[in-house]
Amino acid sequence: MKPDNRTFWARMLATHQAALAGFFRRRVAHPWDAQDLAQEVYVRLLRIDSGESGNIANPEAYLFTVASNLVKEHAVLQKRYGRGVDITQMLPELEAPQGSAEDEAERDYRRQRVAAMLDRLPPRCKAVMLMQHRDGMSYEEIALQLGVSTHMVKKYVVKALALCRRGLARYE
Repeated sequence: MKPDNRTFWARMLATHQAALAGFFRRRVAHPWDAQDLAQEVYVRLLRIDSGESGNIANPEAYLFTVASNLVKEHAVLQKRYGRGVDITQMLPELEAPQGSAEDEAERDYRRQRVAAMLDRLPPRCKAVMLMQHRDGMSYEEIALQLGVSTHMVKKYVVKALALCRRGLARYE
C-alpha cells in the first residue's frame, strides 16, 4: 500500500471520527464494540489498493457504507454466538433477601446448578468468571493475572456466559 493511501484514509477517519463513533454507539450494545468496529473500519479501508481508492467518487459515503456493513456483520455474529450479559441478570434471585423455606430451597437448588455449570466450563472461562464475580476483579486485573489481553478476557466472559445460559436453559 502506498503511503498516500494510508494518509488519505487516516485523515478521512480523523475528520469523521466523532460521527463514526456516534454511528456505532447508536447501533451496538456495548461501547467497546463500537470502538472495535471503528478500528475495523480503518483496517478494511487500508486493504483497499491505492488504484481502487481513486475510483471512489464519495469517500465519506464509502466510509459509512463500510461502517454499515460492519454493523450488519456484528449483528449476525451476536445473533449466532449470543450476547454478553451480566451474571446478575441471569440469576437475580440468588441475591434476593431471605424468604420462605421453599424460596431458600429453590435458591439452594439454583446455586447447585450454577456451581455444576461452572465446573463444566473450560478452565480459563471458569477462572475468569470466578475472578470477576467472586473476587470482584476488573478485566484489566484479570488480564494481568492470566497474562492475556483485556479483549481476550471479554471473550472468555462472553463464552462462559453463553455456555452457562445454554446449560441453565435446560432446567427451565
